Amino acid sequence: MIKAVLFDMDGVLVDTEWFYNRRRVAYLETKGFTFDEIPDLSGSNEKAIWEYFVPDDEVRREELRQGYAAYQVLHPVPYGELLNRDAAPVMRELHRRGVKCAIASSSYRDLIDELVEVADIANVLDFTISGHECSAFKPDPEIYERAMGALGVGPDEALVIEDSPLGIEAGRRSGARVLALRPHEGVVLDQSGADRIIDSLADILDEL
Repeated sequence: MIKAVLFDMDGVLVDTEWFYNRRRVAYLETKGFTFDEIPDLSGSNEKAIWEYFVPDDEVRREELRQGYAAYQVLHPVPYGELLNRDAAPVMRELHRRGVKCAIASSSYRDLIDELVEVADIANVLDFTISGHECSAFKPDPEIYERAMGALGVGPDEALVIEDSPLGIEAGRRSGARVLALRPHEGVVLDQSGADRIIDSLADILDEL
């Protein structure tokens, strides 16, 4: 019996992956980079992303990372526009049925908190955790194992909702059943590792 649903954030609760990919490229173009196409780094963590763009120069990589942090302040995520409109209704229904809800995201804590406020879901969330609060990022299962521990449920009682291959792997390695939300048009993700691919968060309710 499913007693808890653990949600990834980016690409699941808010359709940010395409926005992140485009914002990152726009910034790098101001630094002299050129692109024939926009690299799709959906589901990657910050360390891996900057190593992808600057693999051999740690100093330059850190300069770009810090510059991008300032760029993000000037170009914030429009959460209100990108919010998955099914997120709040589905979480409220889960809460009504006595199923616990958590967010387990590789994003920074302040971004998770901002999403929770914009979506108005604080009153139906039982736990949130950032990958930056763990010793390793996805695909390491730690983030989901810690979430399950905090909620007092076992892997056989938890359902993980993901979109990216790394997140799906993390969910599977935690022992939980994993549903993958089909991505936004223009975002290509290998979701073959999921137990099931869903078109809407409302499909979660069929699993209970």
